[in-house]
Amino acid sequence: MYSVAKKFSLSIVLLLFTNFAFGQQLNKYYLSYIEKYHQLAIKQQKKHGIPASIILAQGLLESSAGQSQLSQLSNNHFGIKCNSDWNGETISWDDDERNECFRKYRNVADSYEDHSLFLKNRPRYASLFQLDKTDYQGWAHGLKKAGYATDPTYAYKLISLIENYNLNRFDKQIFNENFAERMEIQINTSIPQHIQKVSDYVTHKKLKNNGVPYVMAVPCDTYANIAQEFNMSEETLRNYNEVSATTALQPGEKVYIRPKKNKAAKNYPVHVVQEGESMHDIAQFYGIKTEKLYKMNQLPFTEGAQVGQVLKLR
Repeated sequence: MYSVAKKFSLSIVLLLFTNFAFGQQLNKYYLSYIEKYHQLAIKQQKKHGIPASIILAQGLLESSAGQSQLSQLSNNHFGIKCNSDWNGETISWDDDERNECFRKYRNVADSYEDHSLFLKNRPRYASLFQLDKTDYQGWAHGLKKAGYATDPTYAYKLISLIENYNLNRFDKQIFNENFAERMEIQINTSIPQHIQKVSDYVTHKKLKNNGVPYVMAVPCDTYANIAQEFNMSEETLRNYNEVSATTALQPGEKVYIRPKKNKAAKNYPVHVVQEGESMHDIAQFYGIKTEKLYKMNQLPFTEGAQVGQVLKLR
């Protein structure tokens, strides 16, 4: 792969250490890249099974967040060289050797698609597709082991980018969407007509987020039936999830069955606010109390966070 990963290694390492020490100083070019291309990464995960977090982290690293000359001249965001099986346009570029042949694309979307096919169609990457789609660490180390890059710290750079910019939220988003879809199909085709309540038929599997147990809501769920299943009052359950007495439960939502924590897990120091997210949405995602999220970031309770704002989570 294109050795921009090596050429920029010192600056990236410094950037990552700076980000961990000073949570508010995330690179504006990286944030812009994530905002611009995360939907492409999500599309590739749904289509080919590669974690969106890995795709974005590789794109960030290999193209210097779309700022490298190679990526700007060729739309090649993953440093993929021509190889014998490439019949498309090419560009010559100095990398490990002078005038090496790199693939050139019509647009960035084509680069993302070719990157997915590059991994999917080569036997040396086959074992990665057996990993859980949320196992970004396994994917990062697997890519390095399979020879995607020669940089010995390549896997750790990918993991640092994913965790510092919270890229794995896109993996979880897809998992939650797919879970809800699977459950909707299962319920719609399986529940006998005489069953009136989903609680008569479904037992929820307990999961954990930030050490707090929760269940995933399925179609027909209500706060009342989940509260009944776990032997608590509906009011208590709503308080755990910080929702009003009239808020309806949606399929795919996390429902915490114990109080949330005051801060996020250690590997989630910050969150970059995305369009459409509320403070409550963010608090639910990380398993933390909304009030504590406001206080950590010194925000008035009457205001929400702005798109692109970097929130402290701990």
